Amino acid sequence: MEVFEARSRLTLMFALFALLSFSFRSSYSLASPELQILSAERRIDLASHIIRVVLTLKVQNDGASPASDVFLAFPPQQVKHLALIQAAEISGKKRKKSVHLLDVKSSDQVNGPNGAKLYAISLRNPLNTGGSVSIEVSYVLTQLLEPFPVEISQSEPQLVLYRDSASILSPYVIKQQTTVIRTPTTKVESFTRVEPSTQMRTELKYGPYENKPSYSNDPILVHFENNNPFAVVEELVREIEISHWGNLQVTEHYTLVHNGAKHKGGFSRVEYQSRPSISGVSSFKHLVAKLPPRVHSVYYRDNIGNISTSHLRTSYSKSELEIEPRYPLLGGWKATFVIGYGLPLQDVLFESNDGKRYLNFSFGCPIAETVVNKITNKVVLPEGSKNPHVVVPFSVERSAETKYTYLDIVGRPVVVLEKENVVPEHNSPFQVYYDFHPMFMLAEPLMLTSVFFFLFVAALAYLHMDISIRK
Repeated sequence: MEVFEARSRLTLMFALFALLSFSFRSSYSLASPELQILSAERRIDLASHIIRVVLTLKVQNDGASPASDVFLAFPPQQVKHLALIQAAEISGKKRKKSVHLLDVKSSDQVNGPNGAKLYAISLRNPLNTGGSVSIEVSYVLTQLLEPFPVEISQSEPQLVLYRDSASILSPYVIKQQTTVIRTPTTKVESFTRVEPSTQMRTELKYGPYENKPSYSNDPILVHFENNNPFAVVEELVREIEISHWGNLQVTEHYTLVHNGAKHKGGFSRVEYQSRPSISGVSSFKHLVAKLPPRVHSVYYRDNIGNISTSHLRTSYSKSELEIEPRYPLLGGWKATFVIGYGLPLQDVLFESNDGKRYLNFSFGCPIAETVVNKITNKVVLPEGSKNPHVVVPFSVERSAETKYTYLDIVGRPVVVLEKENVVPEHNSPFQVYYDFHPMFMLAEPLMLTSVFFFLFVAALAYLHMDISIRK
């Protein structure tokens, strides 16, 4: 009996081990089906502090069954800096080229070795055995460039480091691949050589490399000059207040920091203005905010008060507000300011086919080439609005509040949308749908009319009242 129980336990242990082994292999088989990449080209743009990468893949299915997903791999040091990722299926060439957007989702259950994070691209149609498909992936990385040296004086240029791999990290075998890195200038202090590698003006080319196995990693380090201001908005709070009387009021609160190499030593304004091409070359000289067309009542102020050093250029299609901070922003320096403006309501508020009203507004930061650590959009709906519904083209955190202003009784519903790590590519429109009965527009006029009527009646009664003690 004891022998039988021991054998039963041993059989059960082997069964559990086999089940765990099968689940482990199946999890990696999801990430690495029988696919291979025939060719891969990666182009990395380091022209500003926002890194933009375009990855072109030609994938072939050598397996026995169709494949519905193609996986991408990112090293753990890039995952937390990944702001946006998009993919599209490319077919045809040149003028007959067609682009079809594909869904890209994070794979929470499947990861690669050394902490590599996988993302799944869902194909339009399953890729049959022997078939191939061309995919173009574009993604944006933020705050990945490291200033080196960390501190510079007013007259020194800004040098930064970029860390990556000469070979493309992928869960598949890559038959042929090439990586091209573009720098803002030809001033490259040094770069890691992984043969074959060449430098031609502002481009560093790694490859072509043949038959690289899956999850290949060849670390490289590029040290180059980048004097573009590292504009980072630590927090942006935007309040969009809708008034059905014909106006939309927008108020934006900024906390801006220069996130490049920190300034050391004293600051000389005379040197800054007399030698602008050398002194403070990486500082903020001005900021440009791209506002909607037909803006009015535009203002710009900081904690001290209004700032007159601003220029507004308007046209039929756009408006540009050029602003200058009260003082130059060097590395590590901060500034807080407010931008406000109004818009005609008919430009942003519309009515859907089912009778709902909806606001169509841009989500991201209007200042060019800016990274926003956290953005909060607060849409203040008119009092009496019900059933708010939000349509945003990317994932955000949503919540609700109530705001009380003049003559409000039950308060105005507020839709709050929050997102972290926002880049200019997030500057796309979003919609807020809500129900509103026109009778609610008469609430405030009727309230004012009633108040003045009762005051008139009270005054009339007081004038005709005899309050004397005796006749």
